[in-house]
Amino acid sequence: MPTPSDYTLFSGGAQGAEAEFGRQAETLGLQEVNFSFEGHKIERSRGLRMLTTEELMRKDVSLTYVSRLLDRNFSNAPLIRMVLRTIMYQVDAGLEVFVVGSILDNGTVNGGTGWGAEFAKICNKPLFVFDQVKNGWFSYAHGKWEAAPTVVITRSHFTGTGTRFLEANGKAAIAALFERSFRA
Repeated sequence: MPTPSDYTLFSGGAQGAEAEFGRQAETLGLQEVNFSFEGHKIERSRGLRMLTTEELMRKDVSLTYVSRLLDRNFSNAPLIRMVLRTIMYQVDAGLEVFVVGSILDNGTVNGGTGWGAEFAKICNKPLFVFDQVKNGWFSYAHGKWEAAPTVVITRSHFTGTGTRFLEANGKAAIAALFERSFRA
């Protein structure tokens, strides 16, 4: 069984999935780093890493590239752009990525969460999505999504992110992920 204190969750501390990943990590004694920026409302401040404007600007190249892959335009609204940039930092820091959201028919993940999932694909990081609509975990490998019923955290540095609109099944999936990984 892994020693929880040897593991670090990288997240953003925002409402929903990110806050739940953080609560689970803290309960079990994992380290936690939450990337944010001045003026951003978050639920979790444990391990807060405030990014500077200069650091955030460095992620514009990544945002532009991901927007082309997603065939989506990112908003010019400063707050949304800043949030997407913090997601890029979260994905960069983790060696595997866990997301709660929903996988669309085109193979991308819905909403802002999709930016992080697509960036994880580009970085060739192990990527797992709990799809709240399909009520199950999926892994991305060889250019496609596959059902992955027994997902566990295997890397000491991992990312946990996802939707602000966390459903009961998404919350339960995060709790079960930590249970399988650190208490089984």
